[in-house]
Amino acid sequence: MNGFIKLLISVIVCQFAGVIGSIFTSSSVKTWYAVISKPSFTPPNWLFGPVWIFLFLLMGISLFLVWSHPSAAPKDRRRALIIFGVQLALNAFWSSAFFGLKSPLFGFIVIVILWIMILMTIIRFLKISELAGWLLIPYILWVSFASVLNFAILLLN
Repeated sequence: MNGFIKLLISVIVCQFAGVIGSIFTSSSVKTWYAVISKPSFTPPNWLFGPVWIFLFLLMGISLFLVWSHPSAAPKDRRRALIIFGVQLALNAFWSSAFFGLKSPLFGFIVIVILWIMILMTIIRFLKISELAGWLLIPYILWVSFASVLNFAILLLN
């Protein structure tokens, strides 16, 4: 398969996870999320969309680098891609847990598992492509912040 096509597929798959998550988010941001108590460090709502689009782009590039790495052992690549897929599914699932079910508790449980899976993905990706692993660092940092925010919302509500 052409490298450009693999890159395009990788980015689209990751952006699609964001679209799935936004389905649950968009319906609750102006209603439920607007009225719950939030900590003072909560970013403005307009910031989340651009940050996630950028992070999903980085994830897509990272996925592409691992998927197309010429010297990676097929077994190692397959395991890395499976872990990546699990964390990507958890990412979309968090939105349905937190916003769709309107449950900061369930959202927090999911985001902790997501964080662990992102870390596992980074470790696996670093073994195949250092750049692929490093491209996921902004993602785990943002999810770390989101975890703290989720926990603070849980405590306040």
